[in-house]
Amino acid sequence: MKLHYLGCLLVALGLMSCGQQAKKETSVEIVPKGVWNDTDGNYINAHGGGILQYEGKYYWFGEHRPAKGFSTEVGVNCYSSDDLGTWKYEGVALAVSSTPGDEIEKGCIMERPKVIYNAKTGKFVMWFHLELKDQGYAAARAGVAVSDTPQGPYKMVRSGRANSGVWPENMTEEDRALTVTTDDFKEWWTPEWRKAVEQGLFVRRDFEGGQMSRDMTLFVDEDGKAYHIYSSEENLTLHIAELTDDYQNYTGRYIRIAPGGHNEAPAIFKHEGTYWMICSGCTGWAPNEARLFSAPSIWGPWEQHPSPMRGVEAEKTFGGQSTYALPLGDGRYVFMADVWKPDCLMYSGYIWLPVTFGTDGMPTVEWQDRWTLTLSQAGKE
Repeated sequence: MKLHYLGCLLVALGLMSCGQQAKKETSVEIVPKGVWNDTDGNYINAHGGGILQYEGKYYWFGEHRPAKGFSTEVGVNCYSSDDLGTWKYEGVALAVSSTPGDEIEKGCIMERPKVIYNAKTGKFVMWFHLELKDQGYAAARAGVAVSDTPQGPYKMVRSGRANSGVWPENMTEEDRALTVTTDDFKEWWTPEWRKAVEQGLFVRRDFEGGQMSRDMTLFVDEDGKAYHIYSSEENLTLHIAELTDDYQNYTGRYIRIAPGGHNEAPAIFKHEGTYWMICSGCTGWAPNEARLFSAPSIWGPWEQHPSPMRGVEAEKTFGGQSTYALPLGDGRYVFMADVWKPDCLMYSGYIWLPVTFGTDGMPTVEWQDRWTLTLSQAGKE
């Protein structure tokens, strides 16, 4: 009996020890405006990107940008990391096509790639903003690609505009029935034109062919529902659209946020039941003051707040533009932004800063020249 008891005690202590060892803590120093190289010593080329966490590893997907010009010559890059500080190049997750006329033909524009995992299908699903070759920014499409592994390669499913033949849930019957068209305005930006935009001028124009989709992100809620958040209506209004259970199409349910507000580059996260979204104004490659929105439900109502940025150059989002809000899984989030360098987009910089919450519950992002990012996660047995 004594030996049996001692054996059980040793096993129990051993299991406790294993449990403690299974938890590992890592700390890395983040220098927001430093040089971001991968493990091969090459500059990380993953702009307008987002991060997927899967089985204890982080995957950073972003635009491969050329040294000159802005069209896509390679595709979407993927990097992996265990600690969010050391990044290994995994290769091109979604490559451009060499087939003339293909929707992702070399020379198209692929921007803002985001990847989410679908536990029901076992597929990794990538969405991105797509412009067709030699058409400038006229196509305003969303592209969808899937893979069986996080790093890819991804295979195109389709591309197109959003929610054709469907009205936004929060657009009134009166506004849907208006007959005012874009032809009724010889010039934009007048008070009359702005009112017409708020009342759905471009929604009605694009109703049959589908709504424009440019700067975008993805969000998966706690219930597994996924959403596509994108800049629409000539970049004047944000839309939030619910995705089907396989995350590869729309259900037809969507809303407009801040009609006519001229917002883009959305980065969304949820904290203690409140949905938060940081985005930017539309000033091309030049930085501007960030905007902040919140809502008690993904379906709104969405309320705008002052910029959450604090510190040097806060009025210009520290020289960057929002791209993603990375949840660390314990109530902490990292605000991710790009510092665009239009003369050489390949070497556009990255800004990562912690999101903190005040006693009033409002999020803030304060500039720091350097900071320590600590992770505590289960290690491999």
